[in-house]
Amino acid sequence: QVQPVESGGGLVQNGGSLKLSCVASGRSFTRYTMGWFRQAPGKARTFVAAINRNGTNTYYTDSVRGRFILSRDNGKNTVYLEMNNLKPEDSALYYCAASASALPLPEVRFTGMYNYWGQGTQVTVSP
Repeated sequence: QVQPVESGGGLVQNGGSLKLSCVASGRSFTRYTMGWFRQAPGKARTFVAAINRNGTNTYYTDSVRGRFILSRDNGKNTVYLEMNNLKPEDSALYYCAASASALPLPEVRFTGMYNYWGQGTQVTVSP
């Protein structure tokens, strides 16, 4: 079992950058596929990016591909989401999640495939 805890959110101007971190306390971090999701007010929680257990494969939703970079440091039980060229439509509460399964595409995109969730960190991009 792991417990993800997100940090790094904040207010940034259009075109700016932020780097989110997610530390997953617990054992056997390398057994988990890690994902990021986001939820804007009044909207459903949607997939942003995911990374496989050893960090060799990453998956992105189309709207962030080329702007966001997901990585993990298994020695620190941490995943990082580097967000560049941020846009107002990226504003949302960002959640880190852990899945005990080795998820292939397209399953990484489904919230139901993740077992553990953090409380979220707010990202706000001003116009």
